[in-house]
Amino acid sequence: MLNICIVAGARPNFIKLAPIIHAIRRRNTTTPIAYNLIYTGRKDDPSLEHSLFTDLEIEQPDTYLDVEEENLNALTGQVMYAFENYLTDHPTDIVIVVDDLASTMAVAIVAKKKGLRLAHLVAGTRSFDISMPKEINRIVIDGLSDYLFTAGEAANNIVFKEGVKETKVYTVGNILIDTLRHNKTRQQKPPIVKQLEESGYNEYLVLTLNRKALIQNPDQLQPLIKALSAAHGNVPVIAPLRNSAKQAVEQMLTGDDTLIHIIPSLPYLQFAYLTSHALGIITDSGNVAEEATFFGVPCATLSAYTEHIETVNIGTNMLLGEDPQRLQEAIGKMLAHQWKTSSLPEKWDGRAAERILQILTQ
Repeated sequence: MLNICIVAGARPNFIKLAPIIHAIRRRNTTTPIAYNLIYTGRKDDPSLEHSLFTDLEIEQPDTYLDVEEENLNALTGQVMYAFENYLTDHPTDIVIVVDDLASTMAVAIVAKKKGLRLAHLVAGTRSFDISMPKEINRIVIDGLSDYLFTAGEAANNIVFKEGVKETKVYTVGNILIDTLRHNKTRQQKPPIVKQLEESGYNEYLVLTLNRKALIQNPDQLQPLIKALSAAHGNVPVIAPLRNSAKQAVEQMLTGDDTLIHIIPSLPYLQFAYLTSHALGIITDSGNVAEEATFFGVPCATLSAYTEHIETVNIGTNMLLGEDPQRLQEAIGKMLAHQWKTSSLPEKWDGRAAERILQILTQ
């Protein structure tokens, strides 16, 4: 029997790993596969609300490595030690990791030192900024992986230029789309949307902020919030924000703008409804931009790059950098329903997990 270890290092990872678990369950009716789901963090991590696993229709992790550390080098070492101990007691053939966290890199290093096969989901993403810790993680993980599962040709070209053998690279599509398709009919309308509808508002914009470099830089963030306030007009803005992002934006808003609604972060199925029914989205998240492309919702990204250039070249995404003027112009186009035409990139069809499992079990 094949033993697969599936590792998540942060909340967003579970959203991309859930389709793998669903695919294994379907396959286990004919060809049994054993798997363990691991979280490198703590069981009481407040970002892992209980509803997340219910919404994704997966069990909570089988194992928690219980590593919680702000210093990335210390975190890397602690995860390596904890994961090596895990492997001592758990027979494993393949380790699956996703994205580009320090904990992900740590797991990848240990897996290869143990002679295990390593599969990297969402391989080949680059910012081309080596000063970013995540860029180093991406390069290391891709260099170690036996299976590089990419979302499209752009990612393939990147790893080929870095010398990765073509036999290791598989274009399977964007696994995030698997989760979006699976849950499309399960979305839940958030209370804030119901409240706005009862007040006569049938359209709204969404604002999300996660990037620390932007949140912690008031000289960049303040002009962007000011531009948002000036541009959204009579269309409400719903901003589900966490902790530091919530505090930063609240400090920058004046009491005059009562149509910007800052709310706590939403459960997964409610957030999916919020973004899929929005008039437009302003975000600094690559994942949210990918979701917007799938839903066909205009998206303005407050960054100069994106992990998936397909969302810009083919999808609904537009890269603005941290330019307040461009943000105002983008919001104007959203309100006027004058956004660019878009379509779904190739293989963003909700079957990435099936392709991945087929390759791993050959």
